[in-house]
Amino acid sequence: MNPLMILILAVFGLAAILCVVRIVRGPSILDRTVAADVLLTEVMCVLGADMAIGGHTRNVPVMLIIAAVGVFASISVARYVARRDNTTA
Repeated sequence: MNPLMILILAVFGLAAILCVVRIVRGPSILDRTVAADVLLTEVMCVLGADMAIGGHTRNVPVMLIIAAVGVFASISVARYVARRDNTTA
């Protein structure tokens, strides 16, 4: 395995562990949503690094699906929080 890829996986692995901790511990749904978005972005960065190092483009469809899931999840949570705030006010 390429030493650069090992370094990339180590850095992003540590960041992913910290994101999972934030997702589990909270404290609010917005904190969890931001951490989940960061985790999805990290997965996309690792896939992009693999494509750059390996010289291929096989992961592009996977990256597009991950990006779409992240956008739709963020919009859904934002609408849920906005609706919840309007009903309690």
